[in-house]
Amino acid sequence: MGDAVAPPPPRRPSSRSEATEDRSAVGRVRAAPRLDTRGPLVSAVGLALGPAAALGWARFAYSLLLPTMRADLHWSFAQAGAMNTANAVGYLAGAITAGPLVSRVGSRQPYLAAFGLTALALLAEATTTHFAALIALRLVAGVSGAVVFISGAGLMTQVVRKLPPGRSAALLGTYFAGGGLGIVISAVALPPLVGLTGGGSWRWGWVVLGGASVLALAGSAPAALSVPQPSIPPGHRLFGWPVRRLAPTLVAYGLFGAGYIAYITFIVAFLHSQGMTTATISAFWAVLGAASVFGVFAWSRPLGRLHGGRGPAMVLAVTTLGALLPLLVASTGGDFASAALFGGAFLAVVTAITDMARRSLAVHHVAPAIAVLTVAFGIGQSLGPIFAGVLSTGPSGVRTGLGLGVALLSAATLVALSQRALPTVDHASQHAQGRP
Repeated sequence: MGDAVAPPPPRRPSSRSEATEDRSAVGRVRAAPRLDTRGPLVSAVGLALGPAAALGWARFAYSLLLPTMRADLHWSFAQAGAMNTANAVGYLAGAITAGPLVSRVGSRQPYLAAFGLTALALLAEATTTHFAALIALRLVAGVSGAVVFISGAGLMTQVVRKLPPGRSAALLGTYFAGGGLGIVISAVALPPLVGLTGGGSWRWGWVVLGGASVLALAGSAPAALSVPQPSIPPGHRLFGWPVRRLAPTLVAYGLFGAGYIAYITFIVAFLHSQGMTTATISAFWAVLGAASVFGVFAWSRPLGRLHGGRGPAMVLAVTTLGALLPLLVASTGGDFASAALFGGAFLAVVTAITDMARRSLAVHHVAPAIAVLTVAFGIGQSLGPIFAGVLSTGPSGVRTGLGLGVALLSAATLVALSQRALPTVDHASQHAQGRP
């Protein structure tokens, strides 16, 4: 064997500037693993305008316009309730539709198209007094709102796919906080408008909500267009994911849908029956919305650390306590504490369940899973007001309907606890390896 050749000595920098460049290069290499989270945050804020319109304005704001609409259009309580039922049925239909739609074309196109349809439906509600036409428009707003919510959640799972659990939960919370932001904006904007314009003022309310939705779409579109979409496997189906793995969560989410909507539907009537003024009820609504925005951020770190059904069960327990307070404490302070607790937790339930699905399933399974979970939620949301309404016609009135909501939320908490922890899926590794 020949003589070994000695390696050449390391080259020294020939000048001070070259040495500085070398140190800068080392600094760049060391800094490379840090993730830039400013882009995901901007995307999350933009996409959060979807729930603001789809939930805060197209769904919940109706409660603020209902008294004026009922007086001006001479509706019975049954007719007024039918509007909410139509919206809930539309939401269920939209949840059923969204899964196959997202599986076929991805999340971006359904999000933008349904967002535009939601804005048009809200504007159109200002143009007619016909009961059947308004029922149809509330139905359309429910369908499009569900598609916005589900497809937007699908886009958000792409935004957070490379982030650690705590950070991803916080950004998912930003998205779901959009619904609370919509509640706050409607609570601030609509009551003064209704009070100033008198009879027929509900029309201007829908114009404001529709116009705000158009502006929100313009603000959200750049974020939606900037989010990459995962490849969709051929033949992918709505139930082409391991449904049994999340069976307890499906049941718990359905019970939550029935329980939370019983509270949302009947709490205003209950407060009226306790002698609360319209101005105080508007403040109650604003507190509930503001608490929901704060709550999704406050819960992000605990939810990032909890596994299995413990995260959803924890926020469900707080939601249950918030719904129970008005029945236990007959005071304005107790009512506002209820708004703070219920508002601070009910949207965090959605965050907890969505984040658990995201961490437990492959990236191309997440949007269909969210759609199926939303169907379970929508079924509960459609049935809850019916059963609570029947019970509220008894001698105890709406107190019984609120009691049913508490019972359903308690059951949801117990069922959620039975969800076992599942192995966490590394979405960043899937993406790096070119897998969908």
